[in-house]
Amino acid sequence: MIDRRTFSKAVSLGTGAAAVALTGLQSQASATTATTATTAARQPGGGTAPTVPAITPGTHTAFPGLKHVKAGVLDVGYAELGPHHGPVVICLHGWPYDIHSYVDVAPLLAGLGYRVIVPYLRGHGTTRFLSSRTPRTAEQSAIALDIIALMDALKIHKAVLAGFDWGSRTADIIAALWPDRVKALVSTSGYVITDRTAQLKPAAPAVERNWWYQWYFATERGKKAMENPDERLALCRYVWTLVSPNWDFDDATYQRTAQAFLNPDYAAIVLFNYRWRIGLVDGEPRYDRYEQRLSAQPTIGVPTITLDPALDPFTPPGDGSAYRSHFTGPYEHRALADVGHNLPQEAPTVFAQAVVDAAHL
Repeated sequence: MIDRRTFSKAVSLGTGAAAVALTGLQSQASATTATTATTAARQPGGGTAPTVPAITPGTHTAFPGLKHVKAGVLDVGYAELGPHHGPVVICLHGWPYDIHSYVDVAPLLAGLGYRVIVPYLRGHGTTRFLSSRTPRTAEQSAIALDIIALMDALKIHKAVLAGFDWGSRTADIIAALWPDRVKALVSTSGYVITDRTAQLKPAAPAVERNWWYQWYFATERGKKAMENPDERLALCRYVWTLVSPNWDFDDATYQRTAQAFLNPDYAAIVLFNYRWRIGLVDGEPRYDRYEQRLSAQPTIGVPTITLDPALDPFTPPGDGSAYRSHFTGPYEHRALADVGHNLPQEAPTVFAQAVVDAAHL
């Protein structure tokens, strides 16, 4: 989920722009015409961005097969679609989700000639630590470095990065600290790099309420729930219903993703991440220098499209002005009506179009 302090600041701004329908993209999700662009024509290497074919969410239910590669401290499990020599898009999932958030997005992009990589983050699915001695930590920079290591292992110098939730944060960090590795960025919920100092201050009551599970995970009671597989799966499913109120997913859809939550390191990674954010645990010293740079809330200069799903309780209200100053390069902002937190799975055509358009900024 996004940084509560980012949301709290946005609440205080109260800009309140409405989402309106963008016809022709997707019947079940309306994207806005409330788009702010800082570039005139889109010409990434030339040409106009193609229109992504509209599909019904849930058209695809599985990836054709998973791959593995040793990268950094991990053996990363990932899905790959599209031509090997196509321009690369890396799609990054959040919590409590997995690669199936992109089960419709990936084929759409692959059909347009992109090489699409969708990795399981540390502690999820088929991704495993290479050594039992590696601390099961989950600082924001550690997850970003996992993706840099994956790119190195696959010999990918540069890619379009697209994500939501933990995935947005990871993509934002890479774009901020290693911009030479990023062709373009699609960041759901805008700028979500965690400011741990700001996290120590109370947020508005409505914001604190949205983060109930973070406070739950800070307790021994919450820890026990996450460490019990049955209680863990029930909790994660409940989160889905709260943050995507219009998404009518079925049991099969949830169960496909829930298999990723049975990773032996899942509880440790999730608990560490949320406890670390609010200062209850310290990170590994090896990541300190990156976290120091991130504490300054560095700007992002790569071409970027930010997406705000209107029904996501973590989406700051308004037109993205709360975080606009963090993006200094070519930029567009899009609000999405009738869509919740799991944007790529709820509105795959809209998300895929944002990826294509970002690549052409």
